[in-house]
Amino acid sequence: MMAEGLSEATAEALLAELISTVKALKNNIKSSDKFAVGLSLAKAEKTVRSATVLSSAAAALKEIQEGMAGCRLCALGKTRRNIVFGEGNPRAQVVFVGEAPGADEDEQGLPFVGRAGQLLTNIIKAMGMERKNVYICNILKCRPPQNRNPLPEEIAACEQFLKKQLLIISPRIICALGTFAAKTLLGTETPITALRGRFHSYEGILLMPTYHPAYLLRNPAAKKFVWEDMQMIMKELQN
Repeated sequence: MMAEGLSEATAEALLAELISTVKALKNNIKSSDKFAVGLSLAKAEKTVRSATVLSSAAAALKEIQEGMAGCRLCALGKTRRNIVFGEGNPRAQVVFVGEAPGADEDEQGLPFVGRAGQLLTNIIKAMGMERKNVYICNILKCRPPQNRNPLPEEIAACEQFLKKQLLIISPRIICALGTFAAKTLLGTETPITALRGRFHSYEGILLMPTYHPAYLLRNPAAKKFVWEDMQMIMKELQN
C-alpha cells in the first residue's frame, strides 16, 4: 500500500532509494568485518613472529651454554662446581650484568640467588617487573675461589660469552652492577662513583652503571643512589 499523499512514481523512487541505502550499509559492514579480520590476522602474524624470535633467541643462548660445558679457558674451570650462565627472558628489554657467581650461585648454577640476589629481586620488583621479565648474568660464568675479585685473564677468557649473550638478547638497556661489570663493558678504569647516575653506550645499547647489590648490603645508605639509577632506567623504558 502506498503512503497517503504520495504518487505511485514517487513511492517507487523512495523505495528504490531505501533499498540502495540498505545495500550500502551492508557493504560497509562487510568491509568493516574484513578490516577487523585483517587487523586480527596482522596481530596474529606479529605474535607468531615475536614467538619465533623469542624461540630463536632462547635456542641460540642454549647453544652457547651447552658449548661451555667443560670449559677450561681459565683456571676457574678447575675449582667451580657449576657454570652460572644466566637466566631470564631471552629477549628482555633490560639485562643486569654482575661481576661473578658467589657460593650460592656456584652451588645452584643460577645467577644472583644469595642475599645479594634477593636484594636485586626486590629492586626489580620495585621497578614494576619480575625476574622472569629481565635477563640476569655475570661477567664471569664461574666462581672465583673465596669470592675474590676477577683476574684480568679470567675476564679476557670469559667476556666473549657475555658479548654473545648481549648480542642475542639485544636489550634496550644494560644495567652494569658494580665496578668490574661497568669497567669491563665500558672498557674504562673510571671508578663506579663517577660512572653511575647517567647513561653510557655499549655497542649502541644504553648502559647504566650502578652499585652492586652486595655493596648495598654493606653500605645501605647507597641504596638511594641505586634507586635514582633505576628510576632513570624506568623513565627510559617508558619512552
